[in-house]
Amino acid sequence: MSIQEILDQIHREMLPRRDRGEVATYIPELASIDVSRFGLAVATADGQVYSAGDAGVPFSIQSISKVFTLSLALGKIGNSLWERVGREPSGNAFNSILQLEREFGIPRNPFINAGAIVVTDVILASSSPAEALAELINFIRYAADDANIYINDAVALSEKATGHRNFALAHFLRSFNNLTHEPDLTLGTYFHQCAIEMSCRQLALAGRFLINAPGMPRLISRDQVRRINALMITCGHYDASGDFAYKVGLPGKSGVGGGILVIVPGTAAVAVWSPGLTAQGNSLLGTEAVQSLAQQMDWSVFG
Repeated sequence: MSIQEILDQIHREMLPRRDRGEVATYIPELASIDVSRFGLAVATADGQVYSAGDAGVPFSIQSISKVFTLSLALGKIGNSLWERVGREPSGNAFNSILQLEREFGIPRNPFINAGAIVVTDVILASSSPAEALAELINFIRYAADDANIYINDAVALSEKATGHRNFALAHFLRSFNNLTHEPDLTLGTYFHQCAIEMSCRQLALAGRFLINAPGMPRLISRDQVRRINALMITCGHYDASGDFAYKVGLPGKSGVGGGILVIVPGTAAVAVWSPGLTAQGNSLLGTEAVQSLAQQMDWSVFG
């Protein structure tokens, strides 16, 4: 079957499903999202885009934004970033404070919340929050070749109002001298980056710079692309990263808005959206959808 036929088949299979997981109710603005929403898009290295379902509906990308901020941070300070953030899977929940205390304020990786807060702190250097967010939005718009990508201020404010755990993480980081800006400043920027809205189509197109194929947007070095893909496959789904690697076999980054960005090196970028989450904070049906797609297309980094 063609890619479009496979996407249409997956969409048909997902429509009647009743076990869809739970939306992220701890962020009030996300609590009202229709759990029946489902979209899927694939942007291939030869310039084609295929989609199914609600692939044109914008959603809150949340932690998927961490892929883009990591790219910016590596561009700014290179490998010195790894003096402040590790590169190991955490094995704990994305917002856990336990390891941060035990490991003297060095987050395990840039995709758990503590690590992402440090990365945001890095891109704030010599910039105001408005300037840093403008740089991030411009980076994503350029990657997607789409200027119609924005931050949802209502979601950002909702996250700030309920983000007590993230404030605790930021103050812990500050106490270990691993946050150079005041927690309120860094977190204000962090909450706004997580509140970026994109459709599956836009997200798949934005992910093309990580394909490492000719003709794709070249926003970071090939070496950095490889490193980010490695981190996505080992750390991109928090304490379910190993299970995602086992089932899907591709680099992926999830967000509690229900989205997942998946990279097929040399071939395609995939975006899926289904707002219902697992206990680990990953899209339930989204994971099943990309697993089915990868199997039917015979896509895997493991041969």
